[in-house]
Amino acid sequence: MFDLHRRLFHFILILQVSLIAGYGCTTSPAISLDEEPAKPVSVKTVAVMQEDVPRTTFQPATVHAYYRAEIRAKISGYVKELKVDIGDVVQAGETLAIIDVPEMEKQRLIHQARISRNESEEARASAGVQLAQANVQSAQAKLEQAKSEMSRADAALAAIEAEFSRTQDLVDRQSLESRMLDEVRKKRDSERANIQAMQSAITSAEAEVNVAQAKTTSAQADLKAAQAETEISRKQLEELEVLLAYSNLKAPFAGVVTQRTVDPGDLVREGNEVGQGAPLFVVSQVDKLRVQIPVPEADAAYASRGDTVTLTLPSFSGEKSIELSITRVSGNLDPSTRTMLVEAELENKEGKYLPGMFGQASISLNTKVAANMLPARAIRFDEAGQAYVYVVDENQQVTVTDITTGIDNGNFIEVQSGLDAGQVVIDAHLKRFKTGQKVELIAN
Repeated sequence: MFDLHRRLFHFILILQVSLIAGYGCTTSPAISLDEEPAKPVSVKTVAVMQEDVPRTTFQPATVHAYYRAEIRAKISGYVKELKVDIGDVVQAGETLAIIDVPEMEKQRLIHQARISRNESEEARASAGVQLAQANVQSAQAKLEQAKSEMSRADAALAAIEAEFSRTQDLVDRQSLESRMLDEVRKKRDSERANIQAMQSAITSAEAEVNVAQAKTTSAQADLKAAQAETEISRKQLEELEVLLAYSNLKAPFAGVVTQRTVDPGDLVREGNEVGQGAPLFVVSQVDKLRVQIPVPEADAAYASRGDTVTLTLPSFSGEKSIELSITRVSGNLDPSTRTMLVEAELENKEGKYLPGMFGQASISLNTKVAANMLPARAIRFDEAGQAYVYVVDENQQVTVTDITTGIDNGNFIEVQSGLDAGQVVIDAHLKRFKTGQKVELIAN
């Protein structure tokens, strides 16, 4: 009874305050004094499951030319003629521009004249060698003749010595007159003198041979020197020809001219290195492209050649994703980004794709990891993109829990943090729940 009086007192007090505050306004609806608590909402739940799933990483991807060459001048001169412009398709070795270098053309004429002079000197030295060799042969012939005559003189002397011995023996036995011995003695002395003359002739002939051989050696040295001078001149001309070849700027490979920064008459200078100043031309090979993807450190160890890459380009958002595979792995992390570069090749025979395009790449790594998975329908996202779920405990009480998501295959999403395997969350439901709210479980 006391409780009823207290309720009536509170009602009258509230009514008076409302009349004073809202004088002239419409009357508030009647308030139920015996309002019952709301009935728990019926929900279905799902449990966090731990499964082995293929490891997948989603990373930004950039399309690059397969090859890109910056064409710069190797020599200084004026641009005489342009052969191509941006957008032109060129073949390997095709001339892009011609640089006029008249001073080097003059140097070529000087080198050619010098070679002609050296070749003349070489011919003269060669003739000197031949003459010296002929003199050697002549001196050797004289020496052989002197030796031959010496042999005959030796034989004659031996004969006269024998005759002198016999004559002396006969004279001693008085079989011959002494004057006969004198005649033989004179012949012997004459042959001895002839022998001495022959020896002198041989010595002279040997000296002539030595002199002729020395002259031959000198002539051969002169010939080698002339040949060396000629070879030096030829090498200098070859070096100049190599430099002159740089006056024709050529495409290093088949591709497309994607940049031109010179006009006819421009003065270009040698020595510009890559990255220093604008190149004269840029040639890019675009019939095949490189898709470069930075893989974060956590996934880098699992990336390998042959892994499937699914590439999505915003420029072709209405088209099917492009299926590629990793063709190259850099094998090291960039210290500034802690990522490892991998590449996939993209065929582009029709020129549909352009270097510089940006997209998203999904790499299916050839490994599986144990992951906590939930159906995608059981995960909600707030306005800021934060993922959360409604966790239901053993008392059927709700707790709103933020989670970090990972792999998403379209049906299931990995829960990287915030939940443990076996925990129960509310399945798909239109109603929003609050922490502490009671629910009624429906059997699945």
